[in-house]
Amino acid sequence: MFHWLEKHPFFFAVFLFVTIAFAGLVEIIPGFAQASRPVVGLQPYTILQLAGKNIYLKENCNACHSQLIRPFKSETDRYGHFSISGEFAYDRPFTWGSKRTGPDLARVGNFRTTDWHEAHMKDPQGVVGGSIMPPYPWLFKKKADIETAYAEALTVKLAFKTPYTDAQLPADLEAAKAVALNEAKAIAKDIKDPDVTKAIDGNEIPEIVALIAYLNSRK
Repeated sequence: MFHWLEKHPFFFAVFLFVTIAFAGLVEIIPGFAQASRPVVGLQPYTILQLAGKNIYLKENCNACHSQLIRPFKSETDRYGHFSISGEFAYDRPFTWGSKRTGPDLARVGNFRTTDWHEAHMKDPQGVVGGSIMPPYPWLFKKKADIETAYAEALTVKLAFKTPYTDAQLPADLEAAKAVALNEAKAIAKDIKDPDVTKAIDGNEIPEIVALIAYLNSRK
């Protein structure tokens, strides 16, 4: 067979291409599949965090902030280990972003606190001198959409087998709202804004609380 291939360059080239392509797939696919599995300790987004992620996308935060640390020394020195696909196993859609006007937020939960986010969303320039980010005062007054987040969590559980427990994702909507409210109350303890306090006391969740829950989960 090989003698025949040597006499027919076209078929030899095809044979060589198929052989290398097959070997490449055998080498690449298992490693890619392993890398795309959830990293150790990664948890699905809670209902409150999903509501916050939806606010993050609605306010177009990903237009100015990436969530993807590239494997360059200048980036890893500032933001830590470069991003790997397993960190985004539960992101649908992912929020990598396409531009970095502000800092990367891939692991913002490791170095920013709830009270920092509160102050920053109210007065970015007062917290970060020279910032061009606008304030977001309406986040402290508008109510987070927990119902949509709950429906989204149910969808990814059924469609993608996202490993939610019954405690994380109750079958009943009202029970799910109670779970989100309890998480929101824990976060709101570190928020000083009176509108947030009033809303939480009335068993409502302002958008700022949901957004902070999402940002705090980025680690």
